[in-house]
Amino acid sequence: MTDQQPKNPLHGITLEMLLGQLVERYGWNELGRLIDINCFTSNPSIKSSLTFLRKTPWARKRVETLYLRSKRESAIQP
Repeated sequence: MTDQQPKNPLHGITLEMLLGQLVERYGWNELGRLIDINCFTSNPSIKSSLTFLRKTPWARKRVETLYLRSKRESAIQP
């Protein structure tokens, strides 16, 4: 029972960690281009983005999908 979600690639990763890594990798401008939501394009900040993403399941799903895709791509690159 120590590992309840062994197949979940997001297990143990907080939304704040995930968002921080995406901002570090892409920057706010590119992130806003990839996922067109106001919290990424207009006066972006981690705090405001977290507030929005926690209340908006469809947006959070898009961010999680981008995170997983970026992790796969960086694992493939030499």
